[in-house]
Amino acid sequence: MSAQHQPGGWLATPPRPGRIGAYLALAVLGALVGVAGSLLQGAWFPGGLLLALLATGCLFYGGLRATGTQFGVGAPAAGWLAAAILLSMGRPEGDAAFSAGIGPLVYLLGGMVVAVMCATMSRLPQPGGRSGRLEK
Repeated sequence: MSAQHQPGGWLATPPRPGRIGAYLALAVLGALVGVAGSLLQGAWFPGGLLLALLATGCLFYGGLRATGTQFGVGAPAAGWLAAAILLSMGRPEGDAAFSAGIGPLVYLLGGMVVAVMCATMSRLPQPGGRSGRLEK
């Protein structure tokens, strides 16, 4: 068994440029979905909130499927969280992207819950690998 297929083996091998690029692209996409979701959830409640959370979940699960790693969820989640937190802070003049109410709170907490759910899903089966099931 190669070092990369052993538990923790990905730490022993240097990251490939393509994988780094994919994680960076997912982080940028996460920030874009965070900005769009922040605006949409307040503009069209409750449909916008549900649509924003659905887009967030699709991005996180898509990152998991595209990379096959939990870091594929963590990269867009970091971008999403950074965008959502920056938009929620507001400006000294009192302007903010989030209004007062339950919608923004559900969006922030719901997005974090969706990220944790996607990150803790079971790993995807490796191609050519044996099943983890015991044979009879």
